[in-house]
Amino acid sequence: MRYAQGGGLTDAQRAAGERVRLDAVARFEAGDRNQVIAATLRVSERSVERWRRQWREGGAAGVAWKGSPGRPRLSDVQVARLERELERGPLAHGWADQRWTLARVKKLIGRLFHISYTVEGAWRLLKRHGWSWQQPARRATERDDDAVELWKKEVWPRVRAPRRPPRRRRPAPRPGCWATTGARPGIPRRPP
Repeated sequence: MRYAQGGGLTDAQRAAGERVRLDAVARFEAGDRNQVIAATLRVSERSVERWRRQWREGGAAGVAWKGSPGRPRLSDVQVARLERELERGPLAHGWADQRWTLARVKKLIGRLFHISYTVEGAWRLLKRHGWSWQQPARRATERDDDAVELWKKEVWPRVRAPRRPPRRRRPAPRPGCWATTGARPGIPRRPP
């Protein structure tokens, strides 16, 4: 699920979080310890440590909410430029064929904007802006359907890894029967 710009929080929830952080700032100024602040405000000590570090570096403004960490990293202008470059095609960017792969789009984003995306992140970006994966509209003229069917019937069964035979299991002993396990096979062992 993709959250709205607020990171999935309502305005009231964001305001409540802001009040907690400002209360933590007041306690920093009063000299309270992190453990006491965390217990009082019912947050983790790690959050209090992070807020204290931000408070030391930027004051009360440093602790303020800065927005969702998952906000888009490319601006609208950059996305428009990326779309223009994608429309130019892979040949214009040095690739040997006319296929845009996600790895190539990722690399193009890095070259143009000096921003590192993952392959999955590049896919999400493209999908968000209306791009979709494509299949060829028609089959290659060189394709020989008879040869493909012949290969599937004759070659593929030999190439495919053979299946292992199922492991043979001993049947479970019936209730009231003697088991034949022991040092000498075939000699029944009396039940306890």
